[in-house]
Formats: sequence, C-alpha cells, structure tokens
Amino acid sequence: MDNSAFEMHEEAAQNVSHMGKTNTMSRMEKQKQWSLMRVFLVCLLACTVTTAVGVLILSVVYINNLQPRAEPGPQTTVPIPQRAVDPKFQFLNHLPNSKVFEFPGGAIQWARYRNNIKDYLSVEEEAFGSSLNSQRSQLTLGTLRIKSNGLRAPHWHFNANEHGYLAQGTAWIGVIDDGHVVTTYNVTAGQVIFFPKNTVHWIKNVGNEDCFFLLFFSTHDELQTLDVDDVFFSTPEDIASRSLKPEGGVKFIRTFPKQKEDQAVNLPPNLAELVMNASYAQSPDSLVWRYFYDLKGSKEYRFPGGVIQLAQYWKNDSGLSNNEKIFSKFLNQHQNALTLSTLKIYNNGLRQPHFHFNANEMGYVISGCAKAGIINTQGALEFDIHAGDVIFFPVGTQHYIKSACDEDLLFILAFSTGDQLQTLDMDDYIQATADHILAQLFFKKQSEFKKIPKFKEDQAINLP
Repeated sequence: MDNSAFEMHEEAAQNVSHMGKTNTMSRMEKQKQWSLMRVFLVCLLACTVTTAVGVLILSVVYINNLQPRAEPGPQTTVPIPQRAVDPKFQFLNHLPNSKVFEFPGGAIQWARYRNNIKDYLSVEEEAFGSSLNSQRSQLTLGTLRIKSNGLRAPHWHFNANEHGYLAQGTAWIGVIDDGHVVTTYNVTAGQVIFFPKNTVHWIKNVGNEDCFFLLFFSTHDELQTLDVDDVFFSTPEDIASRSLKPEGGVKFIRTFPKQKEDQAVNLPPNLAELVMNASYAQSPDSLVWRYFYDLKGSKEYRFPGGVIQLAQYWKNDSGLSNNEKIFSKFLNQHQNALTLSTLKIYNNGLRQPHFHFNANEMGYVISGCAKAGIINTQGALEFDIHAGDVIFFPVGTQHYIKSACDEDLLFILAFSTGDQLQTLDMDDYIQATADHILAQLFFKKQSEFKKIPKFKEDQAINLP
C-alpha cells in the first residue's frame, strides 16, 4: 500500500532543508565581502600614511639643502707610530741583544724563527727570524754556555739535525742511536759534534772553565725539543714503573723529586753528594767519528788573505784520513745535514764576492770585526759586524766580507747542505766569461779586459 502522507512529508522536509542552506550561504558571502572591504580600507589607510611621511621627509631635505652648509673641518687622526726596520736586519742579528735563557747549569741564546711574534724582543730580531723562515733557510743558531760540571740534559730534536762547534772548554758527549748503541767521546775547543734528528744525546762540561758551543740546527721552523726529565715526569707513574721495573715499583718512581726550575742545563748544588764515581769513557773511533770531526786538525785551505777549514761531505775522499771518511759518509746519509766551516780573514783581508749554488749560509763572529755586503734581486746592502753577531746569506745571493779590525776576523759558518758545497767567486766567473761578451755588456773596449790579471794562487780570500 502506498504511503502518500509519508512521501509528502519527506518532500516538504527536503524543501525546508534546501531553503536553510540557501540562507546560510547568503550570510557567508556577505561576511566575505565585508572582510575584503576591511582589508581594502586598511591598505588604503597605510598607503595614505606612507605617502604623507614621504612628503614630509622630502620637505625637510629640501629645506636643509636651501640652508648654507658649513665646510667640514679638517679631521684629526692620531697616527700609529710604526718603527721602520733597516733592511739589513733580514741578514744580521745582534745576538748579544737577544733574550738569555738562564738555567742552573748555564745559558742559551737563540737566533731563530718564532711561531709567536710576541716571543721576539725587537722588530730587528723579528725581521731576522722571519727572513730565515721565508727563505726556507733550513738554519737556526743557538749559543750554549755550560758551567763547570754542568750538564745539557739528555734530549732529542723532532725536526732538525744538530751540528755544534766547541769554541771554548772541554766536554764529554753521549749519543744513543736507533740501534741502542751508546757512543761517548771527549771534545775540546775547535772540534765539531753532530747529532742526527731524533737521536738522544747529552753534553757534560768536564773542565774547569765554561764550555761555549755554537749550535746549528737544520730547520727554519721553530725548533722542537724534548728533554728526558720532562718526558719522565709526564709519564704516568704506573707506566714508568712497568717500563723500568725498579725495586719497589711505583713507590720507587715516586721518590724522584721534580724540580721547580727548568733543568735543560743542569747543575745540582749537592752534585758531590749525588755523584761519587764518574767515568768519561771514549768509544772506538769507528763509532766516535760518526758524531765527531776534528775541524781544527783538518786540512787548511790557505789563501793570501786567510784560511778556510771544512767539516763536510767530500765526493772525492782520497785526501781524507780513515776517520774523516767515516764522518764524511755518515753525514751524507742524513737528509738535511749541514756543512760547517771556519773562516779566518787576516787584517784588511777580503773574502771576495761569491755565491753558493746549493746552500744558504749562516755565520757567527767569534772575534774581530768586518764589513759584510750582500747583493740580491732587491739591490745591495753593506753593514758592520762585530763579535757575537750572526749573519745570513740566502742561496744564490752574492756576498762578501772585509776584515776591518787590527785583529784577525774569525767566523764559524754553517751551510744548508749535506752534499759538497758548491761556490763560485767573482774573479772566477769574470775570468771565465769571453772578453768580447764583457766588452759588449759593459760598453768597454775588448782590449781593456786584459788589464784584469789572472793569478796562479786562488784569491778567494785576498789582500790588497
């Protein structure tokens, strides 16, 4: 049976529902239109305010431009004083003016590069150190003074070979190589010592007077060194005990007194109570001469104006003694080894202009005074040098040294090569150049160059 009443009620309900939805949508559209109107009014107000502010700013600027403008007065700046450094200090260090590092048993001074510029005492010292580093010189110099019975503590260097010249005193040297072989020997003034990189070594003054060493290191960076006592006290007690296995174990390790003062150069006040029986043994020559060279007893190269002696590697060693051959070969086996030399120039003598093919040069004035000159791509410099001064000549730069005192000039020189030193003097390269080439170069008649004499005797160091 059809339910017409139900159908009519359902249709009426649908019509009412449709009309309700229509009224709701109408109200939402009106609200949306009002929201858009409000946004529009806000934007219009913001534009009006912005325009008004802009007009006001332009008006103020315009009025200011109409007013007379005062010219700015001179600005006062406080200049920062900067001390000019004489270019000569790239090649000269007045070592006596540098910091003295004092220790119980002696003292050390340095002519070297510093990582921290605040460690330099002066701008001149900084100029010298920076020059060594920028030129990659592979050279550092230190003076070591050890009091009688003093000890340069056992130590090693991370980044350099060490070459030393004993200028005064008597010392006993110890070296421990990588094969655990201990070599000990005695040195006296005028002799040379050599310690390869990372080799433990010590120096003990066994004489009555101070020892004075000139030490050259094969690095242009800051020297890196470890002393045995510093390493010992930095090692955990249980590790040290297990390594050394002493009676009493860790308790024994704890009995070592750590000193407040740096013991790099050591001299205990109660040394006589500590050491009862000291012996200064000399190892066989076959071991000693790897680390030792009798420079004062070696061949002298004599010239009219002075003498040169060399502690170096020789390609042709036929003129060397058996012991000298040991030193020459051992030196050449080590990378970045140095060559050492003594240079004596008589009064008014001249080490004539020359340059080195394969080495930078560093020198220490032991006695006398002189004028030194250097010629490089930046020009020429000449400066005075005296006892205690250090000089530096980069590879390839022409340089000369003229004695200027009544006494002989004595130099200790180090060259940054473990090969045989290669040098060319001015008279040699002038004589070797064809005279027509010289005539064209100097705008001088070819015949004029016959006035430059050739000498039978080498004029490396000459006299007028």
